[in-house]
Amino acid sequence: MASDTRELPPKKNETPLLMSFGDHLEELRRYIIRIIAVLFVAFIILFINKEILFGHIILAPKESTFLTNSFMCQIAQKLDVSALCINKNELQLINIQLAGQFTAHILVALIGAIILAFPFILWQLWLFVKPGLYAREIQKFKRFIGVSSVLFFTGVFFAYFIIVPLAINFLGNYKVDESVVNTISLMSFITSVSLITLAMGIVFQMPVMVYFFTKIGWLSPELMQKNRKIVFIILLILSAIITPPDVFSQLLVVFPLYLLFEISIIISKKHANYATKTKHPEELV
Repeated sequence: MASDTRELPPKKNETPLLMSFGDHLEELRRYIIRIIAVLFVAFIILFINKEILFGHIILAPKESTFLTNSFMCQIAQKLDVSALCINKNELQLINIQLAGQFTAHILVALIGAIILAFPFILWQLWLFVKPGLYAREIQKFKRFIGVSSVLFFTGVFFAYFIIVPLAINFLGNYKVDESVVNTISLMSFITSVSLITLAMGIVFQMPVMVYFFTKIGWLSPELMQKNRKIVFIILLILSAIITPPDVFSQLLVVFPLYLLFEISIIISKKHANYATKTKHPEELV
């Protein structure tokens, strides 16, 4: 009969530790409680600061005075290309549900809490897996937390200052016919802005995911290089959909994302032969 315990790898002069499945669940429960507690505190802080959360953050990208919109309009004026000026006409939002504004408030505060607490969530997951790692693995995973956090917030800022204003300009002004007037609901706007921002933070985790998938043999640099043109075409199509009809705006979206893909290929090349080269468990990571 198989034992319900496993022996954790010793680190340096430490003796092996035995933890039952129940012990692991108890440890995981502790870290989950900590994560929920921090998320709750962040949620409350954001929730009670409604004016800042909405007036200065969530609703700001639709205003003509927003940093990106103002910059693009200045460029448009200097180059005499009116298409570059985005969100010059203020987008009007309406609420059509009784609890719509309250629900939007909760949703934005929750997504904001997840974004703010992202490094802490990574740290707690790290503490959970740390006892099962070797000394060399511990140092590598510490760097992983820092790199992953930087990439996440880079993606969030990229989405907020680049993708979101361009998406608002395109979707808010798109019409199938001039007789149809765009009247955007608050919940629709909030959902789009919040989820685009959070999703881009996750997309920017690509180098980290490529690193681990390459390590375990699920991904190879050859596969990524083979599909390089397809990825570039997909990015061009996506950028053409959400940006004004000019090359400058398209490159503004495509270049950072494609650069991220190329960096991921380099990372994959560096660690491609990991699975075949590793002979001992202590050489992992």
